[in-house]
Amino acid sequence: MKLKPIKIVSLLILSFLTLISCSDDNDNMDYLTPMNFSGTYTQKDQMGRPAINTVFVNSDKKDMFNTTIPSEQNAAYAAMFETNLKALSPAYANEGDKNALGLDAANFAGVLATDVLTVSLDGKTTFYDGENVLTGRALADDVITVELLLIFGGEDFTENPTLSDDNVSANDKEFLTSFPYLASPW
Repeated sequence: MKLKPIKIVSLLILSFLTLISCSDDNDNMDYLTPMNFSGTYTQKDQMGRPAINTVFVNSDKKDMFNTTIPSEQNAAYAAMFETNLKALSPAYANEGDKNALGLDAANFAGVLATDVLTVSLDGKTTFYDGENVLTGRALADDVITVELLLIFGGEDFTENPTLSDDNVSANDKEFLTSFPYLASPW
């Protein structure tokens, strides 16, 4: 019989907490005052080529890499990229090994260390289409598979086949033919 008052008090406390936590108080939001964009801003992450920063930059160097301007990245990070590339990829196990672009580990590391998306101004824009490589990026380009092929695939993309494909061949929905081009949400 003494449990009944405890249940009632507990229910009252729970009801009170529910009511005060579900208030409709929007007084703290000032939508009419424009945001202040003055000040100094810093870049927190660079990803010109998806996954390259994530894989090849040592964790203790991430913040420094992300705030280094691209024109200085090659000189500062190519050696680290080369070390990590050789450690990760059996395609560069032997001296003189090259990838499908004809780049050995040192030269490919230099390309990767400058984390920018290169664009061809007079050719086809694609990450790789069988002929053009790293001339831009179209929405449908399988960027991760191309990167894996260049890292693990060797001179003709046939080495290390289990490491050279993410096995995601296309987007799950068709891209739009007009702006904003991205696939419509579910």
